[in-house]
Amino acid sequence: MPENATEVTAAGIARLAGVGRAAVSNWRRRYADFPQPVGGTGTSPSFALSEVEQWLREQGKLAEVPLRERVWQEVAGHPAGAPQALIHVGCALLLVRDRPTAWLELAAAPDERMAALLPQALGHVLTARLGPEAGRGHGAGASDPARVHTTSAQGPGGVHAASPPNPAGVHTPGASGPGSVHPPTAQDLLPSVPLLRAAAELAAGIGAGQAFEFLLGRQLDANPRQYTLTPPQLAELMADLAEPPKGADRAARERPVRSVFDPAAGTGALLRAVGGPATLYAQEADRGLAALTALRLALAVEGPRRTADGTHRAAPGPVVRTGDTLRADAFPELAADTVLCHPPFNERNWGHDELAYDPRWEYGLPARTESELAWVQHVLARLRDGGTAVLLMPPAAASRRSGRRIRAGLLRRGALRAVIALPAGAAPPYGVPLHLWILCKPEPGVRPAADLLLADTSDLPGPAPDPTAGPGRPSGGKAPGGPGGGRERFDWPAVRSAVLNAWRDRADVEGVSRVVPVIELLDDDVDLAPARHLPRPASGGGASGLGEVRERLTETLRLTAGLVPPAAAPAAPAHRPLTTVGELARAGALFLHTGTAVPGSTAAPVLTEHDVLTGAAPTALAPTEREAPGGAADEPVLLEPGDVVVPVLGGSTAARVVDAETAGVALGRNLQLLRPDPAAVDPWFLAGFLRGTANHRQASSYASTAARLDARRLQLPRMPLAEQQRYGERFRELAAFEEALRTAGRLGGQLVQGMYDGLTDGTVTPG
Repeated sequence: MPENATEVTAAGIARLAGVGRAAVSNWRRRYADFPQPVGGTGTSPSFALSEVEQWLREQGKLAEVPLRERVWQEVAGHPAGAPQALIHVGCALLLVRDRPTAWLELAAAPDERMAALLPQALGHVLTARLGPEAGRGHGAGASDPARVHTTSAQGPGGVHAASPPNPAGVHTPGASGPGSVHPPTAQDLLPSVPLLRAAAELAAGIGAGQAFEFLLGRQLDANPRQYTLTPPQLAELMADLAEPPKGADRAARERPVRSVFDPAAGTGALLRAVGGPATLYAQEADRGLAALTALRLALAVEGPRRTADGTHRAAPGPVVRTGDTLRADAFPELAADTVLCHPPFNERNWGHDELAYDPRWEYGLPARTESELAWVQHVLARLRDGGTAVLLMPPAAASRRSGRRIRAGLLRRGALRAVIALPAGAAPPYGVPLHLWILCKPEPGVRPAADLLLADTSDLPGPAPDPTAGPGRPSGGKAPGGPGGGRERFDWPAVRSAVLNAWRDRADVEGVSRVVPVIELLDDDVDLAPARHLPRPASGGGASGLGEVRERLTETLRLTAGLVPPAAAPAAPAHRPLTTVGELARAGALFLHTGTAVPGSTAAPVLTEHDVLTGAAPTALAPTEREAPGGAADEPVLLEPGDVVVPVLGGSTAARVVDAETAGVALGRNLQLLRPDPAAVDPWFLAGFLRGTANHRQASSYASTAARLDARRLQLPRMPLAEQQRYGERFRELAAFEEALRTAGRLGGQLVQGMYDGLTDGTVTPG
């Protein structure tokens, strides 16, 4: 194998061939000519990608590797690590986009010659996009692992790898260096040349920016424990909230956003959500992440355009610097129009002792346990007078007694303008309903605002239930289940609309928002949690809506009684000849597809894992302006009537048959689609037998914390089509009964909770 050749793990081989990891393990045992490991460990070996591809083709298990998959495998298997590979790719993609002629000339040279010429060419393009500091070489010591700065563990917004290697090509300044990315050396680039050629080919098809988004997204998805991200829908909401509300000064409202700052940039999601022309400023403690953010933001803006005088002019590039924001502020003189921030939560070692006399603590020195209030004051210090900031905050910051003095100061000075509670699941940690704080820096000579907007969207209802949806048909209502761990399903468009309307109108809306006089909040606790000052909406629409809920429940129970299955006739266990889904797929009797779509990444609604498990309607979210990381290059699989969808994670025995109403939606992640040939396999027969407990158990592999289903190993009895249809009809009836029970349970829960609420608040009498 050539030195520095790209390596791939068993999981990567499974992805290339479209099979489960268990199949790869079987190939290693069954085939003596399967490629031997070239690296990794005994429990997680790695293989040469070129040897694996050749073996898969010879065995007829691989027609051709998609280009984007090949590029990602080269990134993941890079000998210096994926972060360094992504930095090299980002630099090269800037050159491809901004100076395509120069790239073509370099690409025509042999690998060694190309690696020798690239640093100078990259220096020119980085200087043009990221400033003079970026165009300078980084020196030999930059890739020395001994010089890696190790940051403390951080929460959301402080997105850091745990003890990350310092990638070559990343500037290694002191506590707060002037730049974040510098051109790599020829020696560093030589192993990356084949990768850079492939990345340029990918960019030719989907664009340089989307190519980098795809690769960065795959890196973030592959390392979920190392990164805590700001979801794109939330990032766009925070950017929109930075606009002044109604009643603000007209000149301020019409002033375009000129400068936007994120002091805890992470992967740059908040700054990437900023619309319109703006100069972007960012600081990030992790050097590797700062370099990736700088490249991501530079690739997100348009390339150079020809002006009237014939010259090429590029949009202003981002200014990204490294360092600990609180201890070593890299922008001490900045006065930004807008600040967006998703700070780290619950930090203890944020610099309380050494920063005791810092001039930024205008509202008081934050307690050691109040790191979030330190970030609030840092943000205000970096705003211009009258500027707006939006921060994502933990709910405890609004009510902890140790922060009441600073909260009182923010209220008296008119700096804090709104506290908005989001639903649990809006951002990590997903089990906590986080808050948005909106701040405006007080202007000299202007009277402070005398009120505070409090809004609570944590209990907004989901999509309105379809009153015509009877038993056996999914309702559009929110799935049963209250707040808890994990990502809760809620209606993002409704949340977004409620938040923006509350902020821009600053009006009292029952159960959603209230404008509270500051004097009412300045008590001993200064508790700013919206839930304390807003009455929770009654379940079931209040006392007036309980009658309608009761009528619907009565009708549903009546229909459910008619769907109860007849008494089961006992019989001896059947011994029938069996086949597997994998064998049917090889015979052409059905086709397998894997879901890739996420809600908001496509114009079509998305059938999610949650929808399949709960029987809910597909999740319909408005597509985001910019697609979610990792999803830019994946075409969604659209469902057709008769498709059967099964979840691959969690060990649940669920299967859903797609009907005419669900057809056309996109297949979500962690779902497997089985598309049977109706002339050979009945879809309801297929779905019914896939739900058997014993069938699922023998087709699943188990890890220490989760189970994964290999759909190809699921078994079916061999039967004529007419006999399949007889079983299929019974399975269809069971599915209708199951859906009726779900509907009855949801309506019953609304009625019971509504009665409790009415009796306790006096809107319902005992009788």
